[in-house]
Amino acid sequence: MRLRITIFTLLCLIWTTGLTQQSLPTTEYTLSNGLKLIVREDHRAPIVTVQIWYKVGSSYEHTGITGVSHILEHMLFKGTTKHPDSTFLDTITKLGGSLNAFTSYDYTGYYQSLPKDQLAIALELEADRMRNINFGEEVFETELQVIIEERRLRIDDVPDSLAYERFEAVALTNSTYRHPIIGWPDDLKNATRQESYDWYKMWYAPNNATVVVVGDVDPQEVEKYTKKYFSNIKTSDIPVVFPQQEVVSLGEKRIEVKRPAKLPKLYMGFPVPVLLTAEDKSDIPALTVLASILDGGQSARFAKNLVRGQAVAASGSAGYMPMMRQDHLFVIEAIPKQDKTIKELESAIWQEIVALQETTVSRQELARAKTQFKASDIFKKDSISTQAWEIGALESVGLPWQTSDEFLEDIDKVTAKQVQAVAQKYFSRDSLTVAVLQPIAMQNEES
Repeated sequence: MRLRITIFTLLCLIWTTGLTQQSLPTTEYTLSNGLKLIVREDHRAPIVTVQIWYKVGSSYEHTGITGVSHILEHMLFKGTTKHPDSTFLDTITKLGGSLNAFTSYDYTGYYQSLPKDQLAIALELEADRMRNINFGEEVFETELQVIIEERRLRIDDVPDSLAYERFEAVALTNSTYRHPIIGWPDDLKNATRQESYDWYKMWYAPNNATVVVVGDVDPQEVEKYTKKYFSNIKTSDIPVVFPQQEVVSLGEKRIEVKRPAKLPKLYMGFPVPVLLTAEDKSDIPALTVLASILDGGQSARFAKNLVRGQAVAASGSAGYMPMMRQDHLFVIEAIPKQDKTIKELESAIWQEIVALQETTVSRQELARAKTQFKASDIFKKDSISTQAWEIGALESVGLPWQTSDEFLEDIDKVTAKQVQAVAQKYFSRDSLTVAVLQPIAMQNEES
């Protein structure tokens, strides 16, 4: 007899192991200089991940300096007086660890995963580069050219990425999420060392940072080392940056992006609130469930109706990020089948939206979407890095780390009528932005 394991079965098995947020001891400390420390014990393997999150990202930037947060991400690997050049990288690597960094709309983060007995070294290195990185003119100019090339390789020369960048800039009128995380080309070209250094001295301070440590650790030991290396670092005057709420859309917006590309692509976006900004908080889990109903595997509506049923789409996806600082977008992306047009594809997608607005989803669809979300949430606990990532991201946008458990409970309470209600409330022609990636021949591209 073959053993058949379903998602539901796996979910039940994992629940019995007790691997939930609440079952993993999590401790919070705040140092006298404002640095927040969150420690989660996970003793399943003798490893630890150390992450430091700064509450600054591209949404904090204004026109003229876009990309500066990402510039700092690069500069923090350029060494300090105490640990020059590649000492940071070499040290972690020789200890058998790994490290990297990331910049997002709302935060910039740095992380290392390494053997648990090397925890102190990771904390020492992070404390050193919080205030002491090498910001020489030559080093800065060299790294700036690296970033400009990175933009060319990741955005300008990638039709899909460039089209999405333009789509987001048109869909969002006044939100600072309309700026690309990597920065606009002219802002990068005109970036200065002093401008970036001032950004560093302003935002990279203990009273604007959260250290997250997850793994096989003793919380008291982590607190001891954190105090040792971070407690003497001076604070900064952190400016108050209020979330920029998106203005009400007054009509449908459309844009066509012509680039040498193999396939056309359709982007559709609707402005939606997030957990921090929603007047009705119950809308947020309902929108999350709705996204899964449209795009939650082979049983979801896009795969079942657009790809297989009508055979109008080669692929289709729906995305929504509820844990952000500001209102954002519910985004639908799709590629038409080779014998279908963008117009036919858009029409088919609207049929799916109208169906959600006019008829409540079935009990089976609702249960599947909820089960998928629960399974995904529980599977995340297999990775200490993912656990730390979730804690840091929530704290950095102004939500307590416990939000994850609370949101899971809210997902479970979502009803079919709530899904229908948010589809009616947020998916309208007047709030829609459409972008089309239109392939052109290479010789038609301007040099």
